Amino acid sequence: MSPAERLVRDAELLGVPLSTSAAARLLELLDELARWNRTYNLTSITTPEEMITHHLLDSLSISPDLTGTRIADVGTGAGLPGLPLAIANPGREFTLIDSNGKKVRFVRHAARTLGLGNVTALHARAETLHPETPFDTVTARALAPLPELLAAVTPLCGPRTRVLAMKGHYPQEELARLPAAWRLADSRTITVPGLEAARCVLTLIPA
Repeated sequence: MSPAERLVRDAELLGVPLSTSAAARLLELLDELARWNRTYNLTSITTPEEMITHHLLDSLSISPDLTGTRIADVGTGAGLPGLPLAIANPGREFTLIDSNGKKVRFVRHAARTLGLGNVTALHARAETLHPETPFDTVTARALAPLPELLAAVTPLCGPRTRVLAMKGHYPQEELARLPAAWRLADSRTITVPGLEAARCVLTLIPA
């Protein structure tokens, strides 16, 4: 089975339909990430097998939880989960935000190289941004404990925004310190094919 075929199969197990052309673009993204990583040290995961599992499939796992058309990915780093989600969801607009300049440069390069017209990369801290229109969904992958995360993303959010926090184990202690302005709307455990580590996604909404 080719890497593209495996990617289509495993994405389907996550409830994410992928075309063969989308799978090819995802693998091209990994090629670009590996190439830049040799100079810029963007990720510690470097084997092709692990990159598919830890970067692509892990990112795609929250695709079924996205709502609306305007998505912000906060602390995107090397574009994860934002770039894989943008490839899998061409009808949605993604704004990828990070304070690390070299990582934002990679995201811009990858978006240009892959022809992702639905991706905007911002070199900024989320808490300094005040968009005219709130985002529909805000994603964050292991960025910070929930109280700090929600404080950072609040300026991006409106009354109907959903924040998807990607976590390992269910963060009971963090949820006990949830700010009064937010509440947990949903949570689910995620089984990423080939990934042994615990994964869950929390959906948080304004209280």
